[in-house]
Amino acid sequence: MEMLVDLHTHTISSGHAYSTISENALAASRKGLKLLGMTDHGPSMLGAPSLYHFGNLSILPQELYGVAILPGVEANIISHEGELDIPANYLVRMKLVLAGLHEFCYPGGTVEQNTQAYIKAMENPFTDMMVHPGRPEFELDLEKIAHKSAQLNVPVEINNSSLSSGKKITQENCHRFARYMAKYKGPVILGSDAHYWDRVGVFDRSLELIRDVGIKDDQVFNTSPDRVLDYLVMRRKKRFNTQSA
Repeated sequence: MEMLVDLHTHTISSGHAYSTISENALAASRKGLKLLGMTDHGPSMLGAPSLYHFGNLSILPQELYGVAILPGVEANIISHEGELDIPANYLVRMKLVLAGLHEFCYPGGTVEQNTQAYIKAMENPFTDMMVHPGRPEFELDLEKIAHKSAQLNVPVEINNSSLSSGKKITQENCHRFARYMAKYKGPVILGSDAHYWDRVGVFDRSLELIRDVGIKDDQVFNTSPDRVLDYLVMRRKKRFNTQSA
């Protein structure tokens, strides 16, 4: 399986990442990637950029070093109702919106509350993909999330950084979630979650995991830039239809 896409990467703007978009794009080019997401953390994360940063993303070039760039955000879920920390009038202009749960941004809750928050964010027409459900800070019903992903056709990430964390519970969660994704056959995105340029396009552990659990090649978006871009066009049509209703 040839990996041509990495949609979950961070730049120095995230506050706790250490490379520029140019450095990340050059690393992506050298690894043969064709499509790169720039998804810095939303403003409720400690050290993250302000809304003004996200309002100015249109100045970025569409391509660097032969790699197409999708400027966007890793938005933070901030309530049990799945609210995101980026207003809709900003989200509508972004080329890529990831959403996930993070410490300091989300209040925490029961398994049911956390799962509801995650699924509500997945149902949001402004959300394109969901990230790192295997992280242990907030317990989730991972089977329910995998089932909902298949129902909604919204990709959920197998996060390489989570698998590399060395935390047993994180790795167990990721393996359990991957097995549910194999069972329900929902769409999958592998994400490096790179916070430094040398991690861009690194999917070693996530590739091993999806092979182990039997996730099919056609579930995985990373092999086809065109498939990702077609999916994002479809999501934007859904946004327009939702706003027009």
